[in-house]
Amino acid sequence: MNTPSSKALINQEQKISFRRICFLSIATLASLILLWKIGNFKQDPFITETLSIQGEALSGSKLFKINCVGCHGISAQGFVGPDLHEATKELSDQKIINQVIRGLTPPMPSFEIEPQSMADLLAYMHSLNQ
Repeated sequence: MNTPSSKALINQEQKISFRRICFLSIATLASLILLWKIGNFKQDPFITETLSIQGEALSGSKLFKINCVGCHGISAQGFVGPDLHEATKELSDQKIINQVIRGLTPPMPSFEIEPQSMADLLAYMHSLNQ
């Protein structure tokens, strides 16, 4: 009778364990990508409402000066927070809104803001590129 040695059994278990780890890693990564994609398709009602409103850059400038200059500088050139002159070229309006209302990157705080005010702030940010 031919029985496998303990060394062979250990090697076989290591191969199975490695395969399980690889499979679980791939499954986890695929799940995360799927959830991320699903999250992009689900639209927040606040974002939908904000994007349906025509913002006014002048009003947005006033909001910016009240709430944002401490971190982004008086002319949005950056200070503690980043320079915002290229933000609307680099980020979608949805991502900018999420950043403002959720404060996704510390030390950025989250802000409670009305849709019209957010639309005004977006209009001001777009005016920075002109």
